[in-house]
Amino acid sequence: MISKPLDEKVKPFKLVKYFTFTSLILIFLGILILAGLNNHWSRMMQLKKSEDYARLLVANLNHQVYMKFYLPLSITHQKVIRLSEEKHYKRMDMIVKSTLHGFNVEKVNIYNKNNTIIYSYDQKLIGSDNIGGKGYLSALSGASTSKLIQRGNFFQILFEFPRDVKLITFAPLRTEEPLPTLTRQVFGVFEIVQDISEDFKTIFQFQILAIITITLIMGALFLALFFVVKRGEAIIENRALERLQLKEQLTKARHLSSLGEMVAGVSHEIRNPLGIIRSSADLLKKKMNHFDPSSTIPDIILEESDRLNNIITDFLNFAKPKMPNLTPCRVEEVLDRNITFLASQIEKQGYIINKHYDSNLPEIMADSAMLYQAFLNILINSMQAMRGGGKIDIQLTSKDNSVTITFEDEGEGVPKDVMEKIWEPFFTTKEKGTGLGLGIVKNIIKMHEGSIRIDNKPAHGACITIELPVHRAI
Repeated sequence: MISKPLDEKVKPFKLVKYFTFTSLILIFLGILILAGLNNHWSRMMQLKKSEDYARLLVANLNHQVYMKFYLPLSITHQKVIRLSEEKHYKRMDMIVKSTLHGFNVEKVNIYNKNNTIIYSYDQKLIGSDNIGGKGYLSALSGASTSKLIQRGNFFQILFEFPRDVKLITFAPLRTEEPLPTLTRQVFGVFEIVQDISEDFKTIFQFQILAIITITLIMGALFLALFFVVKRGEAIIENRALERLQLKEQLTKARHLSSLGEMVAGVSHEIRNPLGIIRSSADLLKKKMNHFDPSSTIPDIILEESDRLNNIITDFLNFAKPKMPNLTPCRVEEVLDRNITFLASQIEKQGYIINKHYDSNLPEIMADSAMLYQAFLNILINSMQAMRGGGKIDIQLTSKDNSVTITFEDEGEGVPKDVMEKIWEPFFTTKEKGTGLGLGIVKNIIKMHEGSIRIDNKPAHGACITIELPVHRAI
């Protein structure tokens, strides 16, 4: 009934919720992109560091080789140097390995000016020709160059965590002091291979740790935001629902007020001629007793007049309920009067009334006549729900400054589609009835600042529960 307006009221808050979640997701994606860029920048920095490290190693190695190998041998042997001779190779191998000992160098090759390897960690490569490539040519012209070699599957290369990463650096082998600067010349090329896989792996692991940390933090923020938004949405929906319910109740109250005024006016207009009809029926019955005692026409008129008068009384009681005259009242006494009034009907139609009253029940401030009318309507409804007779349990208890009255019958209970409308005025499932009985009961209980509800019992039958305060709030 009010679901569509409720959706319209909550839409602005849903827009905020979607905007918040979308922003959170975009922030998370942005952080992941930044993490990826940071990984790339870190790799570039590590590569630059490794290249600088290689140049320092080459400079140191160049100095050691030239000063401890080429220069002394050149002076001693008139510049005739052959690394193919074992003693020369061993001397070069000792100089290179002692110079690079403790440094992260996987392989060293030394080329002569003819692009032939004259020294290598791997002796099988000694004597190999024309394998230096562009790096060799650049170094021969006096420029140092580096090349990155990465090995791994497609995804390892794509996400920048290759299995093996090697940095190959080519640098010129040139003369040094005491020769003059202008006479220094390149007489060979160094090739140094560094395995930097561990450095790149460390960067990748750090980035994975950073991404996991960011994911956990964003996940925690998402959960916190989710519960906050859900809580806010529930509050907004409840308030919107309450507002719409109040609006609906106000509209219904205005409608009922107008209808009540009309019903009250019409009822007063009907009651006057109805009184005349009933009086006339009484006179007619007395006269008919002399002429035709068996005639039932006057009795039918009287019976229908009484029924119509009861209907009018219900209309007036609902349309213009009187304010309760509060006096000290004992609920158990009111219930006993109801049972006494219905005693003949109870016995005749086979009903059984079981009473369960707590001891030391307190007095309450109430209008006993109005409570009598409310309890009477409930008992009559319970009896009508069990056409062939049955048991009605009445329980009266007191707790926490209130009195609770329950009426349980053995009827068929209240269908679910009827439960929502049962308190609405003029709604009835009976062939004869105004649909105002329970409405009048609810009004009476509310005027006593109490509450009333109806539930179906697990097996069969209905249970009406009424709570009345012992002392009314001032």
